[in-house]
Amino acid sequence: MIRKTDFYIDGAWVAPAAARDHEVIDPATEDPCAVISLGDQADTDAAVAAAKRAFETWSRTDPSARVDVVKKILEIYKARGEDLAQAISLEMGAPIDMARQQQVPAGIGHIKNFIRAMDQIEFLRPLGPHAPDDRIAMEPIGVVGLITPWNWPMNQITLKVIPALLAGCTMVLKPSEEAPLSAVVFAEILDEAGVPAGVFNLVNGDGAGVGSQLSTHPDVEMISFTGSTRAGKAISKAAAETLKRVVLELGGKGANLIFADADDKAVKRGVLHCFNNTGQSCNAPTRMLVERPIYDQAVEIAREVAGKLSVGSPRDEGRHMGPVVNAAQFEKIQGLIQAGIDEGARLVGGGTGRPEGVNRGYFVRPTVFADVTPGMTIEKEEIFGPVLAMIPFDTEEEAVRIANDTVYGLANYVQSQDPARRNRVALRLRSGMVEMNGQPRGAGAPFGGVKSSGRAREGGVWGIEEFLEAKAISGWGSEAAQ
Repeated sequence: MIRKTDFYIDGAWVAPAAARDHEVIDPATEDPCAVISLGDQADTDAAVAAAKRAFETWSRTDPSARVDVVKKILEIYKARGEDLAQAISLEMGAPIDMARQQQVPAGIGHIKNFIRAMDQIEFLRPLGPHAPDDRIAMEPIGVVGLITPWNWPMNQITLKVIPALLAGCTMVLKPSEEAPLSAVVFAEILDEAGVPAGVFNLVNGDGAGVGSQLSTHPDVEMISFTGSTRAGKAISKAAAETLKRVVLELGGKGANLIFADADDKAVKRGVLHCFNNTGQSCNAPTRMLVERPIYDQAVEIAREVAGKLSVGSPRDEGRHMGPVVNAAQFEKIQGLIQAGIDEGARLVGGGTGRPEGVNRGYFVRPTVFADVTPGMTIEKEEIFGPVLAMIPFDTEEEAVRIANDTVYGLANYVQSQDPARRNRVALRLRSGMVEMNGQPRGAGAPFGGVKSSGRAREGGVWGIEEFLEAKAISGWGSEAAQ
Protein backbone atom coordinates (compact mmCIF):
# COMPACT_ATOMS: atom_id res chain seq x y z
CA MET A 1 0.00 0.00 0.00
CA ILE A 2 1.37 3.38 -1.04
CA ARG A 3 1.26 5.97 1.75
CA LYS A 4 1.64 9.64 0.81
CA THR A 5 0.08 11.60 3.66
CA ASP A 6 2.47 14.59 3.77
CA PHE A 7 1.82 17.91 2.09
CA TYR A 8 4.36 20.07 0.28
CA ILE A 9 4.35 23.45 2.04
CA ASP A 10 7.02 26.16 2.03
CA GLY A 11 9.59 23.99 0.29
CA ALA A 12 9.29 20.94 2.57
CA TRP A 13 7.19 17.82 3.00
CA VAL A 14 5.22 18.27 6.20
CA ALA A 15 2.74 16.17 8.13
CA PRO A 16 -0.89 17.31 8.12
CA ALA A 17 -2.08 19.38 11.05
CA ALA A 18 -4.58 16.64 11.87
CA ALA A 19 -4.59 13.06 10.61
CA ARG A 20 -7.43 12.52 8.12
CA ASP A 21 -6.55 9.47 6.10
CA HIS A 22 -8.25 8.95 2.75
CA GLU A 23 -8.02 5.79 0.67
CA VAL A 24 -7.34 6.08 -3.04
CA ILE A 25 -9.25 3.34 -4.87
CA ASP A 26 -7.79 1.47 -7.83
CA PRO A 27 -10.68 1.61 -10.33
CA ALA A 28 -9.57 -1.62 -12.00
CA THR A 29 -9.90 -3.69 -8.84
CA GLU A 30 -12.12 -1.58 -6.55
CA ASP A 31 -9.49 -2.08 -3.83
CA PRO A 32 -7.53 0.64 -1.99
CA CYS A 33 -4.16 1.25 -3.60
CA ALA A 34 -2.88 4.22 -1.59
CA VAL A 35 -3.55 6.41 1.41
CA ILE A 36 -3.30 10.20 1.41
CA SER A 37 -4.39 12.75 3.97
CA LEU A 38 -7.14 15.32 3.49
CA GLY A 39 -6.05 18.76 4.62
CA ASP A 40 -7.98 21.01 6.95
CA GLN A 41 -8.07 24.77 7.49
CA ALA A 42 -4.73 24.84 9.29
CA ASP A 43 -2.99 23.17 6.35
CA THR A 44 -4.61 25.48 3.84
CA ASP A 45 -3.71 28.54 5.93
CA ALA A 46 -0.10 27.41 6.23
CA ALA A 47 0.21 26.88 2.48
CA VAL A 48 -1.41 30.22 1.63
CA ALA A 49 0.78 32.03 4.15
CA ALA A 50 3.90 30.46 2.60
CA ALA A 51 2.77 31.49 -0.85
CA LYS A 52 2.02 35.03 0.31
CA ARG A 53 5.51 35.40 1.78
CA ALA A 54 7.17 34.00 -1.33
CA PHE A 55 5.18 36.29 -3.64
CA GLU A 56 7.11 39.37 -2.56
CA THR A 57 10.30 37.93 -4.05
CA TRP A 58 9.08 35.63 -6.82
CA SER A 59 6.85 38.29 -8.39
CA ARG A 60 9.85 40.56 -8.85
CA THR A 61 12.19 38.02 -10.44
CA ASP A 62 13.22 38.61 -14.03
CA PRO A 63 10.94 36.70 -16.40
CA SER A 64 13.99 35.03 -17.94
CA ALA A 65 14.88 33.57 -14.54
CA ARG A 66 11.40 32.09 -14.25
CA VAL A 67 11.77 30.58 -17.71
CA ASP A 68 15.04 28.97 -16.61
CA VAL A 69 13.27 27.35 -13.65
CA VAL A 70 10.52 26.01 -15.91
CA LYS A 71 13.12 24.62 -18.33
CA LYS A 72 14.60 22.70 -15.41
CA ILE A 73 11.13 21.44 -14.49
CA LEU A 74 10.70 20.19 -18.06
CA GLU A 75 14.01 18.34 -17.93
CA ILE A 76 13.14 16.53 -14.69
CA TYR A 77 9.53 15.93 -15.79
CA LYS A 78 10.81 14.01 -18.81
CA ALA A 79 13.15 11.96 -16.60
CA ARG A 80 10.26 11.09 -14.26
CA GLY A 81 7.88 10.25 -17.11
CA GLU A 82 7.52 6.58 -16.24
CA ASP A 83 6.83 7.39 -12.58
CA LEU A 84 4.08 9.77 -13.68
CA ALA A 85 2.62 7.21 -16.11
CA GLN A 86 2.50 4.48 -13.47
CA ALA A 87 0.84 6.81 -10.96
CA ILE A 88 -1.79 7.99 -13.44
CA SER A 89 -2.57 4.45 -14.59
CA LEU A 90 -3.02 3.26 -11.01
CA GLU A 91 -5.04 6.15 -9.66
CA MET A 92 -7.53 6.83 -12.48
CA GLY A 93 -7.31 3.73 -14.67
CA ALA A 94 -5.68 4.93 -17.87
CA PRO A 95 -4.14 1.96 -19.71
CA ILE A 96 -0.39 2.14 -19.20
CA ASP A 97 0.42 2.71 -22.87
CA MET A 98 -2.17 5.49 -23.04
CA ALA A 99 -0.66 7.04 -19.89
CA ARG A 100 2.80 6.90 -21.47
CA GLN A 101 1.76 8.09 -24.93
CA GLN A 102 -0.95 10.66 -24.15
CA GLN A 103 -1.34 11.53 -20.48
CA VAL A 104 2.30 12.27 -19.63
CA PRO A 105 3.24 13.83 -23.01
CA ALA A 106 0.33 16.28 -22.68
CA GLY A 107 2.24 17.93 -19.84
CA ILE A 108 5.45 18.03 -21.85
CA GLY A 109 3.67 19.75 -24.71
CA HIS A 110 2.12 22.38 -22.49
CA ILE A 111 5.38 23.19 -20.72
CA LYS A 112 7.16 23.63 -24.06
CA ASN A 113 4.36 25.82 -25.40
CA PHE A 114 4.41 28.07 -22.34
CA ILE A 115 8.18 28.52 -22.59
CA ARG A 116 7.71 29.52 -26.23
CA ALA A 117 4.83 31.85 -25.38
CA MET A 118 6.96 33.85 -22.96
CA ASP A 119 8.77 35.36 -25.96
CA GLN A 120 5.47 36.99 -26.98
CA ILE A 121 4.58 38.57 -23.65
CA GLU A 122 5.55 42.18 -22.94
CA PHE A 123 5.37 42.63 -19.18
CA LEU A 124 5.87 46.37 -19.72
CA ARG A 125 4.34 47.67 -22.94
CA PRO A 126 3.51 51.09 -24.42
CA LEU A 127 -0.12 52.12 -24.60
CA GLY A 128 0.32 53.45 -28.11
CA PRO A 129 1.85 56.27 -30.19
CA HIS A 130 -0.96 58.62 -29.12
CA ALA A 131 0.24 58.39 -25.50
CA PRO A 132 4.05 58.17 -25.56
CA ASP A 133 4.35 58.66 -21.79
CA ASP A 134 1.91 55.87 -20.87
CA ARG A 135 2.85 52.30 -20.06
CA ILE A 136 0.83 49.18 -19.35
CA ALA A 137 2.48 46.95 -16.76
CA MET A 138 1.33 43.32 -16.81
CA GLU A 139 1.77 42.13 -13.25
CA PRO A 140 1.19 38.79 -11.49
CA ILE A 141 -2.16 38.74 -9.74
CA GLY A 142 -0.85 37.29 -6.46
CA VAL A 143 -1.42 34.04 -4.61
CA VAL A 144 -3.53 31.67 -6.71
CA GLY A 145 -5.48 28.56 -5.78
CA LEU A 146 -5.35 25.81 -8.39
CA ILE A 147 -7.94 23.02 -8.27
CA THR A 148 -7.46 20.22 -10.79
CA PRO A 149 -9.45 17.12 -11.85
CA TRP A 150 -8.67 13.43 -12.09
CA ASN A 151 -9.31 12.69 -15.77
CA TRP A 152 -6.16 14.24 -17.31
CA PRO A 153 -4.02 14.90 -14.22
CA MET A 154 -0.79 16.21 -15.76
CA ASN A 155 -2.56 17.94 -18.60
CA GLN A 156 -4.51 20.11 -16.17
CA ILE A 157 -1.79 20.57 -13.56
CA THR A 158 0.71 21.81 -16.13
CA LEU A 159 -1.93 24.06 -17.72
CA LYS A 160 -2.23 25.86 -14.39
CA VAL A 161 1.03 25.56 -12.43
CA ILE A 162 3.42 26.39 -15.29
CA PRO A 163 1.75 29.62 -16.51
CA ALA A 164 1.26 30.75 -12.91
CA LEU A 165 4.99 30.26 -12.28
CA LEU A 166 5.94 32.10 -15.47
CA ALA A 167 3.58 34.97 -14.69
CA GLY A 168 5.26 35.45 -11.31
CA CYS A 169 2.44 34.14 -9.15
CA THR A 170 2.78 31.86 -6.15
CA MET A 171 0.28 29.11 -5.58
CA VAL A 172 -1.44 26.34 -3.69
CA LEU A 173 -2.41 23.27 -5.73
CA LYS A 174 -5.27 21.02 -4.65
CA PRO A 175 -5.37 18.03 -7.00
CA SER A 176 -8.34 15.71 -7.12
CA GLU A 177 -8.46 13.35 -4.17
CA GLU A 178 -9.33 10.66 -6.75
CA ALA A 179 -5.98 11.07 -8.51
CA PRO A 180 -3.44 12.58 -6.09
CA LEU A 181 -0.45 10.30 -6.67
CA SER A 182 0.75 11.86 -9.90
CA ALA A 183 0.46 15.31 -8.28
CA VAL A 184 2.80 14.18 -5.51
CA VAL A 185 5.34 13.10 -8.15
CA PHE A 186 4.89 16.50 -9.82
CA ALA A 187 5.60 18.26 -6.52
CA GLU A 188 8.76 16.19 -6.18
CA ILE A 189 9.77 17.35 -9.67
CA LEU A 190 9.33 21.02 -8.75
CA ASP A 191 11.26 20.52 -5.53
CA GLU A 192 14.16 18.93 -7.41
CA ALA A 193 14.05 21.72 -9.99
CA GLY A 194 14.75 24.27 -7.28
CA VAL A 195 11.47 26.17 -7.24
CA PRO A 196 11.96 28.55 -4.28
CA ALA A 197 10.26 27.68 -1.00
CA GLY A 198 6.67 28.84 -0.82
CA VAL A 199 6.26 29.52 -4.54
CA PHE A 200 4.55 26.18 -5.11
CA ASN A 201 2.59 24.38 -2.41
CA LEU A 202 0.48 21.21 -2.54
CA VAL A 203 -2.29 20.36 -0.10
CA ASN A 204 -4.43 17.31 -0.77
CA GLY A 205 -8.09 17.50 0.10
CA ASP A 206 -11.64 17.33 -1.17
CA GLY A 207 -13.81 20.03 -2.66
CA ALA A 208 -15.82 20.63 0.48
CA GLY A 209 -12.64 21.01 2.53
CA VAL A 210 -9.49 22.45 0.95
CA GLY A 211 -11.34 23.43 -2.23
CA SER A 212 -13.80 25.61 -0.33
CA GLN A 213 -11.07 26.95 1.94
CA LEU A 214 -9.05 28.18 -1.02
CA SER A 215 -12.14 29.62 -2.69
CA THR A 216 -12.98 31.74 0.35
CA HIS A 217 -9.48 32.55 1.62
CA PRO A 218 -8.91 36.33 1.84
CA ASP A 219 -5.24 36.02 0.82
CA VAL A 220 -5.97 34.07 -2.37
CA GLU A 221 -6.44 36.47 -5.28
CA MET A 222 -7.55 33.99 -7.91
CA ILE A 223 -9.01 30.51 -8.27
CA SER A 224 -8.38 28.45 -11.39
CA PHE A 225 -10.65 25.41 -11.42
CA THR A 226 -11.22 22.55 -13.84
CA GLY A 227 -14.07 20.17 -13.15
CA SER A 228 -17.82 19.87 -13.23
CA THR A 229 -20.16 22.75 -13.99
CA ARG A 230 -21.94 22.13 -10.69
CA ALA A 231 -18.71 22.56 -8.72
CA GLY A 232 -17.74 25.57 -10.83
CA LYS A 233 -20.93 27.36 -9.85
CA ALA A 234 -20.32 26.60 -6.17
CA ILE A 235 -16.77 27.95 -6.39
CA SER A 236 -17.97 31.13 -8.09
CA LYS A 237 -20.45 31.75 -5.29
CA ALA A 238 -17.90 30.99 -2.59
CA ALA A 239 -15.28 33.27 -4.17
CA ALA A 240 -17.66 36.20 -4.65
CA GLU A 241 -17.36 37.37 -1.05
CA THR A 242 -13.65 38.14 -1.50
CA LEU A 243 -14.00 39.35 -5.11
CA LYS A 244 -11.46 36.90 -6.47
CA ARG A 245 -10.79 36.35 -10.11
CA VAL A 246 -12.36 32.98 -10.95
CA VAL A 247 -11.27 31.05 -14.03
CA LEU A 248 -13.37 27.99 -14.82
CA GLU A 249 -12.85 25.16 -17.31
CA LEU A 250 -15.97 23.04 -17.00
CA GLY A 251 -18.04 20.40 -18.76
CA GLY A 252 -18.96 19.87 -22.37
CA LYS A 253 -21.29 18.09 -24.75
CA GLY A 254 -19.39 18.40 -28.01
CA ALA A 255 -21.18 18.01 -31.33
CA ASN A 256 -19.40 16.39 -34.28
CA LEU A 257 -21.08 17.55 -37.49
CA ILE A 258 -20.43 15.03 -40.27
CA PHE A 259 -21.62 16.17 -43.69
CA ALA A 260 -22.22 13.83 -46.62
CA ASP A 261 -18.98 14.92 -48.30
CA ALA A 262 -16.81 14.10 -45.25
CA ASP A 263 -13.75 11.93 -45.77
CA ASP A 264 -14.03 8.15 -45.45
CA LYS A 265 -12.45 8.03 -41.98
CA ALA A 266 -14.55 10.80 -40.39
CA VAL A 267 -16.98 8.50 -38.55
CA LYS A 268 -14.30 6.12 -37.29
CA ARG A 269 -12.19 9.08 -36.16
CA GLY A 270 -15.16 10.54 -34.30
CA VAL A 271 -16.00 7.29 -32.51
CA LEU A 272 -12.42 6.72 -31.38
CA HIS A 273 -12.12 10.33 -30.20
CA CYS A 274 -15.34 10.00 -28.21
CA PHE A 275 -14.11 6.82 -26.49
CA ASN A 276 -10.54 7.97 -25.87
CA ASN A 277 -9.65 8.03 -22.16
CA THR A 278 -12.78 5.88 -21.64
CA GLY A 279 -14.88 8.87 -22.65
CA GLN A 280 -13.64 10.89 -19.69
CA SER A 281 -12.77 14.11 -21.52
CA CYS A 282 -14.72 17.35 -21.32
CA ASN A 283 -14.04 18.08 -25.01
CA ALA A 284 -15.09 14.62 -26.26
CA PRO A 285 -17.32 14.65 -29.39
CA THR A 286 -20.15 12.76 -27.72
CA ARG A 287 -22.95 13.89 -30.08
CA MET A 288 -22.41 12.72 -33.65
CA LEU A 289 -24.66 14.65 -36.03
CA VAL A 290 -24.70 12.96 -39.45
CA GLU A 291 -26.21 14.25 -42.70
CA ARG A 292 -29.04 11.92 -43.67
CA PRO A 293 -27.69 10.56 -47.01
CA ILE A 294 -24.81 8.85 -45.16
CA TYR A 295 -26.53 8.34 -41.80
CA ASP A 296 -27.27 4.60 -42.07
CA GLN A 297 -23.74 3.92 -43.29
CA ALA A 298 -22.32 6.00 -40.42
CA VAL A 299 -24.35 4.06 -37.84
CA GLU A 300 -22.98 0.78 -39.19
CA ILE A 301 -19.39 2.09 -39.10
CA ALA A 302 -19.85 3.32 -35.54
CA ARG A 303 -21.26 -0.07 -34.51
CA GLU A 304 -18.28 -1.87 -36.04
CA VAL A 305 -15.70 0.45 -34.50
CA ALA A 306 -17.25 0.22 -31.04
CA GLY A 307 -17.56 -3.55 -31.35
CA LYS A 308 -13.85 -3.92 -32.05
CA LEU A 309 -12.80 -1.88 -29.02
CA SER A 310 -11.48 -4.03 -26.20
CA VAL A 311 -11.68 -3.27 -22.50
CA GLY A 312 -8.96 -4.42 -20.16
CA SER A 313 -6.69 -3.86 -17.21
CA PRO A 314 -4.77 -0.59 -17.06
CA ARG A 315 -1.70 -2.65 -16.23
CA ASP A 316 -1.78 -4.44 -19.60
CA GLU A 317 0.06 -2.91 -22.51
CA GLY A 318 -1.81 -2.35 -25.75
CA ARG A 319 -4.63 -0.25 -27.17
CA HIS A 320 -7.72 -0.84 -25.08
CA MET A 321 -10.07 1.04 -22.78
CA GLY A 322 -9.58 1.03 -19.05
CA PRO A 323 -12.20 1.54 -16.33
CA VAL A 324 -13.93 4.75 -15.41
CA VAL A 325 -12.58 6.41 -12.31
CA ASN A 326 -14.89 5.32 -9.48
CA ALA A 327 -18.13 3.71 -8.39
CA ALA A 328 -20.11 6.95 -8.54
CA GLN A 329 -19.11 7.54 -12.17
CA PHE A 330 -19.86 3.91 -13.04
CA GLU A 331 -23.34 4.08 -11.57
CA LYS A 332 -24.05 7.45 -13.20
CA ILE A 333 -23.05 6.13 -16.62
CA GLN A 334 -25.14 2.97 -16.17
CA GLY A 335 -28.14 5.10 -15.29
CA LEU A 336 -27.70 7.31 -18.35
CA ILE A 337 -27.33 4.33 -20.68
CA GLN A 338 -30.56 2.95 -19.26
CA ALA A 339 -32.20 6.36 -19.76
CA GLY A 340 -31.23 6.24 -23.43
CA ILE A 341 -32.87 2.84 -23.77
CA ASP A 342 -35.98 3.89 -21.85
CA GLU A 343 -36.42 7.07 -23.89
CA GLY A 344 -36.39 5.21 -27.20
CA ALA A 345 -32.90 5.67 -28.61
CA ARG A 346 -31.75 2.70 -30.70
CA LEU A 347 -28.94 0.80 -28.97
CA VAL A 348 -26.57 -0.43 -31.67
CA GLY A 349 -23.54 -1.31 -29.54
CA GLY A 350 -22.71 -1.87 -25.90
CA GLY A 351 -25.31 -1.25 -23.23
CA THR A 352 -25.61 -1.57 -19.48
CA GLY A 353 -23.45 -3.75 -17.30
CA ARG A 354 -19.78 -4.63 -17.42
CA PRO A 355 -18.15 -6.05 -20.55
CA GLU A 356 -18.40 -9.80 -21.05
CA GLY A 357 -16.11 -11.75 -18.73
CA VAL A 358 -15.55 -8.82 -16.35
CA ASN A 359 -17.06 -8.97 -12.87
CA ARG A 360 -14.86 -6.53 -10.98
CA GLY A 361 -13.68 -2.99 -11.57
CA TYR A 362 -15.49 0.05 -12.95
CA PHE A 363 -15.42 -1.12 -16.57
CA VAL A 364 -18.08 0.17 -18.97
CA ARG A 365 -19.10 -1.28 -22.34
CA PRO A 366 -18.35 1.02 -25.32
CA THR A 367 -21.88 2.12 -26.15
CA VAL A 368 -23.43 3.61 -29.30
CA PHE A 369 -26.97 4.93 -29.59
CA ALA A 370 -28.57 5.78 -32.95
CA ASP A 371 -31.77 7.71 -33.70
CA VAL A 372 -31.23 9.98 -30.72
CA THR A 373 -33.49 13.01 -30.82
CA PRO A 374 -32.84 16.48 -29.40
CA GLY A 375 -34.03 16.70 -25.83
CA MET A 376 -33.29 13.10 -24.84
CA THR A 377 -31.33 12.80 -21.61
CA ILE A 378 -28.30 11.29 -23.33
CA GLU A 379 -28.33 14.16 -25.84
CA LYS A 380 -28.44 16.84 -23.14
CA GLU A 381 -26.40 15.59 -20.17
CA GLU A 382 -22.66 15.22 -20.02
CA ILE A 383 -22.14 11.48 -19.50
CA PHE A 384 -18.35 11.44 -19.06
CA GLY A 385 -18.09 7.87 -20.19
CA PRO A 386 -17.81 5.84 -23.42
CA VAL A 387 -21.28 6.61 -24.77
CA LEU A 388 -21.94 8.08 -28.23
CA ALA A 389 -25.27 9.59 -29.31
CA MET A 390 -25.91 9.65 -33.09
CA ILE A 391 -28.41 12.12 -34.55
CA PRO A 392 -29.42 12.54 -38.22
CA PHE A 393 -29.86 15.96 -39.83
CA ASP A 394 -31.08 17.20 -43.21
CA THR A 395 -29.70 20.71 -43.59
CA GLU A 396 -26.72 22.75 -42.46
CA GLU A 397 -29.08 25.07 -40.62
CA GLU A 398 -30.59 22.17 -38.68
CA ALA A 399 -27.17 20.79 -37.79
CA VAL A 400 -25.98 24.11 -36.39
CA ARG A 401 -29.23 24.56 -34.45
CA ILE A 402 -28.95 21.12 -32.82
CA ALA A 403 -25.26 21.59 -32.05
CA ASN A 404 -25.87 24.95 -30.35
CA ASP A 405 -28.96 23.80 -28.44
CA THR A 406 -27.03 22.92 -25.28
CA VAL A 407 -26.05 24.68 -22.07
CA TYR A 408 -22.43 23.76 -22.87
CA GLY A 409 -20.03 25.35 -25.30
CA LEU A 410 -16.57 23.84 -25.07
CA ALA A 411 -15.55 22.06 -28.29
CA ASN A 412 -17.35 21.23 -31.51
CA TYR A 413 -16.17 19.40 -34.62
CA VAL A 414 -16.89 19.74 -38.35
CA GLN A 415 -16.22 17.15 -41.08
CA SER A 416 -16.63 18.32 -44.68
CA GLN A 417 -14.54 18.62 -47.85
CA ASP A 418 -16.16 21.98 -48.65
CA PRO A 419 -13.89 24.68 -47.17
CA ALA A 420 -16.51 27.42 -47.48
CA ARG A 421 -19.03 25.32 -45.57
CA ARG A 422 -16.48 24.38 -42.90
CA ASN A 423 -15.55 27.99 -42.28
CA ARG A 424 -19.17 29.13 -42.30
CA VAL A 425 -20.26 26.48 -39.83
CA ALA A 426 -17.24 26.98 -37.56
CA LEU A 427 -18.06 30.65 -37.15
CA ARG A 428 -21.69 29.85 -36.27
CA LEU A 429 -20.98 27.22 -33.64
CA ARG A 430 -21.16 28.60 -30.11
CA SER A 431 -18.09 27.08 -28.51
CA GLY A 432 -14.63 28.09 -27.44
CA MET A 433 -13.02 25.62 -29.87
CA VAL A 434 -13.83 24.09 -33.24
CA GLU A 435 -11.73 21.32 -34.80
CA MET A 436 -12.26 20.43 -38.43
CA ASN A 437 -11.47 17.31 -40.45
CA GLY A 438 -9.45 15.76 -37.65
CA GLN A 439 -6.87 18.53 -37.63
CA PRO A 440 -5.85 19.28 -34.01
CA ARG A 441 -5.56 22.82 -32.76
CA GLY A 442 -2.07 24.27 -33.08
CA ALA A 443 0.43 24.37 -30.24
CA GLY A 444 -0.42 27.19 -27.85
CA ALA A 445 -4.01 27.60 -29.05
CA PRO A 446 -6.29 28.54 -26.14
CA PHE A 447 -8.34 25.75 -24.54
CA GLY A 448 -11.67 26.82 -23.08
CA GLY A 449 -15.33 27.37 -23.70
CA VAL A 450 -18.41 29.53 -23.31
CA LYS A 451 -21.73 29.23 -21.50
CA SER A 452 -21.78 26.44 -18.91
CA SER A 453 -18.39 25.22 -20.08
CA GLY A 454 -16.82 28.17 -18.26
CA ARG A 455 -14.77 31.03 -19.68
CA ALA A 456 -11.20 29.85 -19.18
CA ARG A 457 -8.56 30.25 -21.87
CA GLU A 458 -5.74 27.89 -20.98
CA GLY A 459 -2.56 27.35 -22.96
CA GLY A 460 0.01 29.53 -24.71
CA VAL A 461 -0.04 33.31 -24.34
CA TRP A 462 -3.69 33.28 -23.22
CA GLY A 463 -2.89 30.85 -20.43
CA ILE A 464 -0.13 33.02 -18.99
CA GLU A 465 -2.16 36.22 -19.27
CA GLU A 466 -4.95 34.61 -17.20
CA PHE A 467 -2.56 35.09 -14.24
CA LEU A 468 -1.64 38.72 -15.03
CA GLU A 469 -3.34 42.01 -14.29
CA ALA A 470 -2.93 45.20 -16.32
CA LYS A 471 -1.73 48.32 -14.53
CA ALA A 472 -2.03 51.62 -16.43
CA ILE A 473 0.78 54.11 -15.72
CA SER A 474 0.95 57.70 -17.02
CA GLY A 475 3.90 60.07 -17.03
CA TRP A 476 6.45 57.32 -17.60
CA GLY A 477 9.90 58.84 -17.40
CA SER A 478 12.14 58.69 -20.44
CA GLU A 479 15.73 57.78 -19.64
CA ALA A 480 16.88 60.06 -22.46
CA ALA A 481 15.24 63.05 -20.72
CA GLN A 482 17.01 62.50 -17.42
